[in-house]
Amino acid sequence: MSNKKNTKIKKEKTVRSINKNVRSSVRKLNPILKGIVGKKVDIALRDLTFSDKRISKDIKKTISSAVANAENNYQYDIDNLIVKEAYCGKQVIMKRFRARAKGRAAPILKPYSNVTIILSELKKMESHGTKS
Repeated sequence: MSNKKNTKIKKEKTVRSINKNVRSSVRKLNPILKGIVGKKVDIALRDLTFSDKRISKDIKKTISSAVANAENNYQYDIDNLIVKEAYCGKQVIMKRFRARAKGRAAPILKPYSNVTIILSELKKMESHGTKS
């Protein structure tokens, strides 16, 4: 006879939103994404609103999409959502050329990226008294 305890493993529910073909390089996206990880959603949106980076508008749109997914698909309370993960990856690179002197050409690389935002619901810890 085996000793099995009745333990329920709760999987942490996460909500994901992916924005493909963002017209920016990974190098420009990473500092912005690292700045919002671990923050509450409303604070992250406020920070992106007042950011002077051009690409922060697209990141803000991705977070808003993830919040809408959480609210409509999983009935999460949007006040308790935090940004669990935010990362980006390379997409295609559009290649153009610029005409230079003496019949030469210089490359122009226009990179695209994928932005992935993962939200999770913040659980409130219940204290069971003090340790004495």
